[in-house]
Amino acid sequence: MIRIILSIIFVIICIALSAIVLLQEGKSQGLGSIGGMADTYWGKNKGRSMEGNLEKFTKYGAILFFILALVLNLNIL
Repeated sequence: MIRIILSIIFVIICIALSAIVLLQEGKSQGLGSIGGMADTYWGKNKGRSMEGNLEKFTKYGAILFFILALVLNLNIL
């Protein structure tokens, strides 16, 4: 029973992680980094922006993904 519940959670995390990664912007800053325009308000306050939150969710989701993958692969449940 617990294996089925963990498998359902695993699938939900897989779908959510895929969506979160697709929502993130690219890391290339283009020509703005040459002229020094990379230090904008959004660049300095990245932790509080939507992009910062998406990066945090990606990090925690990936950790949870690997832990659940290891637990489901152990075949002890």
